[in-house]
Amino acid sequence: MNANPAESATGGDAVIADGLTKRFGTFTAVDRLSMRIARGEVMGFIGPNGAGKSTSIRMLCGLVEPSEGRASVAGFDVGSQSQEVREHIGYMSQKFSLYGDLTVRENLRFFAGIYRVPAGELAGRMEYAVSMAGLEGQENTRVATLAGGWKQRLALGCAILHRPPVLFLDEPTSGVEPEARRRFWDLIHDLAANGVTTLVSTHYMDEAEYCNRIALIDRGKLVAMGSPSELRQRGLGGALYELECSPLGAALEALHGAPGILEAAIFGDRLHVVVESGAAGAPALAERLRGHGIAVGTIRPTLPTLEDVFVHLVARGLETRTIG
Repeated sequence: MNANPAESATGGDAVIADGLTKRFGTFTAVDRLSMRIARGEVMGFIGPNGAGKSTSIRMLCGLVEPSEGRASVAGFDVGSQSQEVREHIGYMSQKFSLYGDLTVRENLRFFAGIYRVPAGELAGRMEYAVSMAGLEGQENTRVATLAGGWKQRLALGCAILHRPPVLFLDEPTSGVEPEARRRFWDLIHDLAANGVTTLVSTHYMDEAEYCNRIALIDRGKLVAMGSPSELRQRGLGGALYELECSPLGAALEALHGAPGILEAAIFGDRLHVVVESGAAGAPALAERLRGHGIAVGTIRPTLPTLEDVFVHLVARGLETRTIG
């Protein structure tokens, strides 16, 4: 076996997917996914629930057989070498996977046994996992009593006990408080600095900023891929305005289909509206809304967020496009 199969077999790409497709009967969960992830890169899978992120990850882990296409992970073919793939990856499922009735130490020992961690290295690796999770002094605590952020960091520690070169994390921060989510991402970047490749799925758009590149997924299709800054620079085809108005639903209805309006969507307690280049901006928007009985507050131009870009790409039904 090569010392570094990912580099020798894939020219430095730790993960390759080529036309990866999964159908369940007549339903296509993943539709011709093609992508490459370099060694040490943090790639984000961003999209709403049901977009196909989890199914894609399970195919790449060798847990679900593709209907079409091929993929390799750490230099091993997902179809013909699924056992080798599983030996060279760490995987955190969407559902919390540790045993709540076991202690921190017992969970670590259990997973170390599954991953066949050498006996001579066990103590050191368990100590590292405990330290990484911030659980020093809590080794004999039952996992069920831990806070969500600690549980997720411990689960990550268990997933890397065997020092895999590739990590697949399926919505690892779902339901975790924001500060704990940020600390979790710090751990991911520490691993990436040591050459670990990570594919992490999330429906939190703000987490995309923590990734080297992101893949925007919708209804099983890859709609765009690039770094966060590259995707924002693509633009929305017009000028973006943020509106404070009430009621939002009526305002949205009033703007849809109006002359010069390319898109309109609710963002929290405000509207984001894309206006054609050269079209009248804030005054025309205010006039139209007030004409429909809408109370209008501040209207100001703003820079697009990744969520704006995602909404724009999905609304326009753009084909897959890779930047860089």
